[in-house]
Amino acid sequence: MQSYYVDSCIYLNLWRKEVAFDGFKFWKIAEDFFKFVDGNNAIVYYSGYLLKELSFLLDDSEINKKILLFKKSSNFKKISLSLEDYELARKIEVKIDYELGFFDIIHMLLARKNDSILITRDRKLIEISERYNVKAAKPEELL
Repeated sequence: MQSYYVDSCIYLNLWRKEVAFDGFKFWKIAEDFFKFVDGNNAIVYYSGYLLKELSFLLDDSEINKKILLFKKSSNFKKISLSLEDYELARKIEVKIDYELGFFDIIHMLLARKNDSILITRDRKLIEISERYNVKAAKPEELL
């Protein structure tokens, strides 16, 4: 069974109905991706770090409504970071000269740890994920 770890930007694309300058509907692709996941009984992993990141970007009432998505569907599974993974993330952060935020590195390592595809729109995160043997893709690349 295929599994994914979805970066916060994809959830925001969906929830904020985001559209690119050229009219490309990021939100529609995100919606289609989650339908694809559901239709294929795939697993979407998430973490406390993802929820924390979303809480920085959404107000309290909005985050409380949105995180129901994680609790309602059997496709979503919460995973945790080990102390060793945390320490590795800090080492990578220095090694890549802080080109990515710490939470992005965490997302990358959790995807790798759970043999999942990291779903993101962040080009730099995709590039650095490849260096660390993490498969990463934009959602439309999998549809």
